[in-house]
Amino acid sequence: MKRTAEITLGIIGTVFYVFSVLLGVLRVWAENNKGYLYDFMIDNQADMQLTNSDIGMLEETFSMNLAQGGILLIFMPILAIVLGIISLVFLKGNKRPVAAGIIFIATGVVYVIVTAGGGILSGILYLIAGILCLARKPKTVIEE
Repeated sequence: MKRTAEITLGIIGTVFYVFSVLLGVLRVWAENNKGYLYDFMIDNQADMQLTNSDIGMLEETFSMNLAQGGILLIFMPILAIVLGIISLVFLKGNKRPVAAGIIFIATGVVYVIVTAGGGILSGILYLIAGILCLARKPKTVIEE
């Protein structure tokens, strides 16, 4: 039995998790370069048409600690990517579709819960792929 739908959904979900990793790297970079970003905003205030209240809001944003969220957005999707690749290997050649389905479902649900809905789209793709893995059974030929 071909598992094209499950493999496609798994690959697309994995690509979305890669975007989450990139977002996490951007957040950590922004945390480590607060001074540069603040100076950039002040220097280009006229070009960006920023008001003084916008600058105040940016100061509050830069004073928050974003690195912990960024670390979470780096390691959690990397774990999801690894588990997705393991599931795709299990699906290749229809070797262990039940195990792949369980891994897909668990990864998608846990990621969405841990990130408080942050990775909902990729989690839904993994969830659908997992349900398809468990629901689709190979056709059995009944011999008389």
